[in-house]
Amino acid sequence: MTSTLTPTVPTRPPSWPHCAQGSDPTGDLIGCRGRQVEPFNACLTHLAPAELSLYLDTLAPGSDIFHDGTEISDILLQQLLEALGDPHTGRARIGVAQFEEATFTGEACFDGVAFAGDALFKRAEFCADAVFEGVDFHGKGMFCEAKFNGDAAFEGAAFAGEANFVRVKFTGISWFSHAGFAGAGEFSESTFSSRVMFDRAMFTYAEFVDVSFEMASELGPFVSTSLLDLSGARFGAPVTVEVATARLQCRRTRWDSTAALRLRYATVDLSDAVFEYPLSISSRERPLSNYMGPLSDGSLAGRNPRVRMESLRGVDAAHLVLHEVDMRACLLSGTVHLDQLRMEGECALALAPSGIRRQGMLPMRWTARRTLAEEQHWRHEQGRSGWTAGPAGAERVGPAQLAPLYRQLRKSFEDSKNEPDAADFYYGEMEMRRHDRGRPGAERALLAVYWAVSGYGLRASRAIGWLVGAMAATILIMMLWGLPQSEPKSGTTGSLTGQSIVLVTDKPAPRNPSGSLGSRLSSDRWEKSLRVVVNSGVFRSSGQDLTTAGTYTEMVSRLAEPLLLGLATLAVRGRVKR
Repeated sequence: MTSTLTPTVPTRPPSWPHCAQGSDPTGDLIGCRGRQVEPFNACLTHLAPAELSLYLDTLAPGSDIFHDGTEISDILLQQLLEALGDPHTGRARIGVAQFEEATFTGEACFDGVAFAGDALFKRAEFCADAVFEGVDFHGKGMFCEAKFNGDAAFEGAAFAGEANFVRVKFTGISWFSHAGFAGAGEFSESTFSSRVMFDRAMFTYAEFVDVSFEMASELGPFVSTSLLDLSGARFGAPVTVEVATARLQCRRTRWDSTAALRLRYATVDLSDAVFEYPLSISSRERPLSNYMGPLSDGSLAGRNPRVRMESLRGVDAAHLVLHEVDMRACLLSGTVHLDQLRMEGECALALAPSGIRRQGMLPMRWTARRTLAEEQHWRHEQGRSGWTAGPAGAERVGPAQLAPLYRQLRKSFEDSKNEPDAADFYYGEMEMRRHDRGRPGAERALLAVYWAVSGYGLRASRAIGWLVGAMAATILIMMLWGLPQSEPKSGTTGSLTGQSIVLVTDKPAPRNPSGSLGSRLSSDRWEKSLRVVVNSGVFRSSGQDLTTAGTYTEMVSRLAEPLLLGLATLAVRGRVKR
């Protein structure tokens, strides 16, 4: 492919002894910027034929070459590589190679070359295709600020040291398939204007900070064993990202169209990312693959492949879908439209500690429930045992900020008809409201009673326990003081005046029981008391003659016990309804 672009000509003088051919005291004071080829006074391009022949004869496999600022044609490059060819391997072998600010006017074919030292192509410009297929970079591969106006082919290239592609402009297709990056692979602030091919590449550390992927439809599948950093990157077209990596950073990353992230092993930080179209993140249980078969996970093999979300702070979650993602350590404070977040499959959240635990001086039985990471951190700071400590340096939030998060998550689950799991978020919301010291004391006291009696209408065992306790206490009170000594019997009295008879039937008031307390705890009185309590609690009227104490006790039980029964029923319904 031939480009019609005109090579960029810097106006500053070079830092090396340069050719200066074509300079003009009244115009171009610099002239040719190519480095002089010692012992001559001209660059590689402007050497006389005899001088060029003498220079090429001095080269041998492994020689260092320095051709900064030189315009190199494809024919001249081929002559240079032939002079460096190793007859035993058939490959050109170069020591240190410096092509800083060089311009390759034709196709730059370094196919199969081995760079034994550093290869410096800083600010180099490739006017046509650049071919580095199968190249071995034993030192650093420095391409920072280079321009690839044609296709850039690095298929199968091996970088043993740093691979620096910072602020590079890739105009054509970029091929890095099967490339290996043993050191850092840095592509920060680069621009990929066309397709990007990184399938089956192997990174140790991959940095794509502030990179612009204008037309990339896929990124991967590839492996980055320690980190893939896409912070500040921008994807201008629909894209699928398939990566196996220990950590994926997408801080301030922008997707201008739909995107799908298919990941393995990754701990994902999505803080302040921007996406206005659907974005899905899912775990891949099986190795990533393409038409060539499964992709090796390298040093990641053997770990749990489940994706873990670390942060969604600052994200608008209206278009976010998470599938089979571990959310136990995810920070959600500051997330917008959390009520529209979709969590599909098994998206585990952190569980509250369960079992018998002391709260103050009293032992309390805790029931496991799904919680947010921020609640875990807050309770740990309050000195509660069994809760997870927050990461160092993370912003701490309290109950006032957590209550709305729980409320939005509850709505998200209710909208998806998952009411049993939504119950945990309702419980979390009420807990945060109860602990929020900014709320009125009366409201917090009422919530405390609601919590103690029934666990906000979600702990059936607690409500049933209170119901059984209340009924037992009512039965005991009835046996001791509520039932009269004996059933009062009606009596009739009358008077005869002339031929008129007046009869009055009266029933005496129930007599309070007498005798010792033990004598009142009889089976007969227990049976009557039970009948009174059940009838008054369920059927609303016992019809039993009671003492004054018994009458008031029955009035209280007719109010409290149906309420406790209703709370228990509500708790059971909230846990089983689907």
